[in-house]
Amino acid sequence: MTLDLPGPVAAYFAADQEDGEAVAHCFTEAAVVKDEGRTYRGRAAIRQWKEDASTRYQYTSEPVACEPRDGAVVVNSRLTGTFPGSPVNLRFFFVLEGDAITSLEIMP
Repeated sequence: MTLDLPGPVAAYFAADQEDGEAVAHCFTEAAVVKDEGRTYRGRAAIRQWKEDASTRYQYTSEPVACEPRDGAVVVNSRLTGTFPGSPVNLRFFFVLEGDAITSLEIMP
């Protein structure tokens, strides 16, 4: 089954298989990412967040469900990789502005 993800969300999951620069370009300049109890503000911090995660872990992310909720796009995704507790199901809360992401919060 193929999910019908909004363009910026689909671009994020595709970029997540590449590198920090590709991921950072999915976001607005002033975007915010919240993950693992930390907050990253701006493209440079988001790029570093992705590069650090890729250095620590090898993983794949497979979106399995997508729904709009309270002004956000919520994607449930299964992550499998070289991290404690693998595999895990995570929820990605995206807030979009045009063709870019303004905020992303990743939660268990």
